[in-house]
Amino acid sequence: MGTRWQDTDAPRGDSYDQRWTQLAESGESIHGEADFVESLLGQAGERRVLDAGCGTGRVAIELARRGHSVVGVDADLGMLATARTKAPDLSWIHADLADLGAHSTETFDVVLLAGNVMIFLAPGTEERVMGELVDRLAPGGLLVAGFSIRPDRLSLAEYDRVAAGAGLESVARFATWDREPYDGGDYAVSVHRRAGAAGPTT
Repeated sequence: MGTRWQDTDAPRGDSYDQRWTQLAESGESIHGEADFVESLLGQAGERRVLDAGCGTGRVAIELARRGHSVVGVDADLGMLATARTKAPDLSWIHADLADLGAHSTETFDVVLLAGNVMIFLAPGTEERVMGELVDRLAPGGLLVAGFSIRPDRLSLAEYDRVAAGAGLESVARFATWDREPYDGGDYAVSVHRRAGAAGPTT
């Protein structure tokens, strides 16, 4: 189906990973998303996480290292090739999120969309993608999305509308993966819950 990401000239695979390697070597924390997800999962032991738009697997691999059951999915074969090289034992799915159901029927406690996934979707596919992702959520499961707020891309109001239309209820919104309060800035991390039995708490 194609995405905005595929139309960019952004670095792919190992080249994409170089930035994160350099940050880690300089002493910066590169696992804010994993810390955030783990804080949602709490101390209940192993949980199932879908890293949707996983790229080279940075977040998925870290969550698996911490003991969670993780599946990564991405439409970019170059990015997935790097992920598979780094962690061949994990499950990596090559798929467009708009057609995820054709590749996986597993359900998860958390579906994570980090790295601006929502604003790199093909225009007009947001509702279809959201429906596919909600279908992968267990009752009470959480959908977490962090993305930049840009005038020419998906707005938070539209994101909330799409989420509500797919059967999700808003739980929390932050300005960063460190849980700084959201005050209308240019980045937001949104947490929504699928209706059903109680799942992880914020």
